[in-house]
Amino acid sequence: MAKKEINNDALLANIIKGIEDVKGNDIDILDLRAIENTVCDYFVICNGNSNTQVNAIVNSIQKVVSRDLKDKPWHVEGNENGEWVLMDYVNIVVHVFQKHIREYYNIESLWGDAKITSIENKY
Repeated sequence: MAKKEINNDALLANIIKGIEDVKGNDIDILDLRAIENTVCDYFVICNGNSNTQVNAIVNSIQKVVSRDLKDKPWHVEGNENGEWVLMDYVNIVVHVFQKHIREYYNIESLWGDAKITSIENKY
């Protein structure tokens, strides 16, 4: 049975909601669609203040997307240490970092050609 096609806009909105529900910080959306040979359409990058908050953000995203879109990530890795968790929803890849790890890897700089949309913290 083929996986049903999820609308990128709906998935992005649900991912952002999941992050905001548990006060994830510094949300950036990198639009990779205009860049050749990318693995997905979007990166969503955010950070939490601790491994506990990083894992809470990941769990919140999974809960919101599952509840509203009946979808789950194709792959999740990094849950063990909660410093950098990658969630692969095929067209959208979510990176949830602890702040110091995000600053160290600075993956936004690797995708300098991407259009970046920053979401203002709501609290």
